[in-house]
Amino acid sequence: MTIKRFILGALTVLALALVGLSLYSSWSQPQFQGRLELYETNLLLQASEWQGGSDDGRENSVRDLLLGSGVTETALQQYLDARSQAQSLLDKLQMQLPQSADPSIPGQISQLHNEIDRLDLRLGILQIATDQTFDAVGVSRYSHYPDGIEAAMDTWDNLSDSSRLVNTAILLEGLWKDPPRFPADAEIQINEQLDGWFRYQALSRLYQLQKRQDLFGALSAAEQEVAQEDFFKLVLASGIQTLAAVLGTGLLIFILVQRLLKGKESLWTQNVDLSWFAPWDLETILQVLVVGFFFVGQIIIPLILQLLPIDFAAAGATTQAFYILVNYLLLALGGLLVLVLSVKQFLPLPSAWFRFDWLEYQWLAWGLGGFLAAMPLVIAVSLINKQFWQGQGGSNPILPLALQGREPLEIAIFFLTASVAAPVFEEIIFRGFLLPSLTRYFPLWGAIAFSSLLFSVAHLNLSEVLPLMTLGMVLGFVYTRSGNLLAPILLHSLWNGSTLFTLFLLSSGANG
Repeated sequence: MTIKRFILGALTVLALALVGLSLYSSWSQPQFQGRLELYETNLLLQASEWQGGSDDGRENSVRDLLLGSGVTETALQQYLDARSQAQSLLDKLQMQLPQSADPSIPGQISQLHNEIDRLDLRLGILQIATDQTFDAVGVSRYSHYPDGIEAAMDTWDNLSDSSRLVNTAILLEGLWKDPPRFPADAEIQINEQLDGWFRYQALSRLYQLQKRQDLFGALSAAEQEVAQEDFFKLVLASGIQTLAAVLGTGLLIFILVQRLLKGKESLWTQNVDLSWFAPWDLETILQVLVVGFFFVGQIIIPLILQLLPIDFAAAGATTQAFYILVNYLLLALGGLLVLVLSVKQFLPLPSAWFRFDWLEYQWLAWGLGGFLAAMPLVIAVSLINKQFWQGQGGSNPILPLALQGREPLEIAIFFLTASVAAPVFEEIIFRGFLLPSLTRYFPLWGAIAFSSLLFSVAHLNLSEVLPLMTLGMVLGFVYTRSGNLLAPILLHSLWNGSTLFTLFLLSSGANG
């Protein structure tokens, strides 16, 4: 065994161990999807306050069609589910704490306590608004109470005395007690600790008790304005995904029917005979993935960035956005450099390898069509996946950071990272290099499946493995049928861009 092979073998073992540890640690991490669902719930709550403005009632009809009935009741159940999942995860971490050497667990426990306190603060307001008598874990043990106020009082009493939100909970209790009582700085506390629909509910109650009709009228007018804006944000956010899913479902049906009717002349079999001859073996594949993607991206670049005299964890959103972009560009540069050096001895490669053909406009149709077809497939898999993981399994750490961006420059940087840098680099590695290389050992569909599995595992979150593998399968299908790397790059870019766009829409409305 040569020294090179020994080092590569050692790095491969190290990579497998660290990837396994990352996946294992993500087991107890909350999914970002749960927070995103609450953002959508908050947007629904606020949009539901819009009374419409059309004299002929068409806007009201559209509003009722989109929002449905029982918005607050649905929101209450969403918050109860989120609270239950957070409590379940907290209980598991507290059981692990005595035996675990993981230094991150105490911090996770503290974050979950804070998250549960924030949920309880809002749950009480929802219990009053819906006149429901459920406790914080969804048990109807308050049926002897005349309304939801006592249930809300009990929910707010769940906050520990050490919670930084306990004063706000006491304030909310005072607003709905008989007789009511509240501190002089009640308005300031409400504005600081509550947002969106919950802030309007608390302020409305305060102004009514204070008999400040001028402020109550101004608040109601402002609420209508924000509610109308959030309604159209909701239409746009849900419309993109719904329209894509409907068109994608129709496209999938069309492709399957065409396959049955036209056989080998159908889109399904286009370029079915396309093949790559991989002049390299498993050693070169491992060299690119382990050294180029893992060692450079997970060890070398983080070490270099840590040497910089900047505390990125405490930095603002703009600095963090630049950090993520620079980190990804360095990863791409290092990974592509290793790729070039690894295949250099085999040049020139056949024309089918790493093909970028801008003038062959079919890549536009394959990229857009692949995006539409992926939507219903990934949604279906995600719904099944959600039932299995129950809010756990980790998420992409970039998504919470992206929510901090509110300035145009910050948003532009996140879009540049997610919709340009990530698709180009990942498609060159996973579709341009890995998938064709695996055809040396697997049939084409096996190569698509295995490269998709590695693509999903590389994101280091258990809950994302199945949805990302499904997306990877579509990306692989689009690449093999189009024979042009521009097609999966476009698909990947549209996917990441639409996800980020929806995220910004939902989060911007949630905090209004």
